[in-house]
Amino acid sequence: MAVSDLTALESTQARTGLRRRSLDRVLDSVGIWPVMVAATALYLLVFVGYPVVYNVVMSLQDVTVSNLRSFDRPWVGLANYERIFSDPLFPVVLRNTAIFVGLNVALQCIGGLAVALFFQQPFPGASFLRGLVLAGWILPPLVIGAVWKWLLASDNGILNYALQSLGLLNSPVFWLSDPSTSLIAVTMANVWFGLPFNMILIAAGLAGIPRDLYEAAALDGAGPIRRFMSITLPLLRPTLYALVALSTIYTMRAFDLIWTMTHGGPVDSSNIFPVWSYRLSFEVFDFAGGAAISTLMLLVVFLVALVYVRSVRAEKQV
Repeated sequence: MAVSDLTALESTQARTGLRRRSLDRVLDSVGIWPVMVAATALYLLVFVGYPVVYNVVMSLQDVTVSNLRSFDRPWVGLANYERIFSDPLFPVVLRNTAIFVGLNVALQCIGGLAVALFFQQPFPGASFLRGLVLAGWILPPLVIGAVWKWLLASDNGILNYALQSLGLLNSPVFWLSDPSTSLIAVTMANVWFGLPFNMILIAAGLAGIPRDLYEAAALDGAGPIRRFMSITLPLLRPTLYALVALSTIYTMRAFDLIWTMTHGGPVDSSNIFPVWSYRLSFEVFDFAGGAAISTLMLLVVFLVALVYVRSVRAEKQV
């Protein structure tokens, strides 16, 4: 390269650096960070705060198809909530939701921990297999629901075929059309769908544990179980707290997968609160009832988040 070219290049770089420093000084002088914070707050108010407030207000009104587009709606107070609580379907949906959320949180956390510990061990093809596990999490819930609906089909489903081939079943199981198995079916699908997310969080927590602790414990004669109970679990406690809270919140809003597989049936055997809210709002056009159920779900999610924040705060003070 010629001397003139080098000189021109250096001059261009110097001018670029000067412009960048000038831009930084201008941004600092106008206070760009308050502007960014204000923009974020405005976004949250418009796209999160307004829908939440609108839903809460609608749950306190008598909303019908005729007055849905207008804001001239009579106030009924807590009448919609009283109607939801007195509905014969409420205890059924409450039981289904409790079973669905409880099983999903427990199995996703335990399964995610097991898979994360498995992939922590060095072996050929670990990265490839980890990528395959994560591939299922990338897919939309509608696709996951369609795939599992095909896997659990009574006539030509892969699961029934495999179990019958192994001699574990004499006749096919009607996973999605039998009230005694439909909730189990959607739970299996949702656990499989959410397990990679739990694995990622736990793997990040495991990566933050110093290897020196395991080496020192091994030198002291501690076995794998003892190292897991004395080192891994205590140091993973903050991660597990976050995992339980996030899994509960994500499972509480599960709708797409269940709607694709069972529509909440048969006979409301897999009906949970998000599905019930949707059916009230868009099948029966009971918008106020659907809003009341959504508000109750929001309250549960808020309580879970509050318990998580308090537990983390108490953990830091210890």
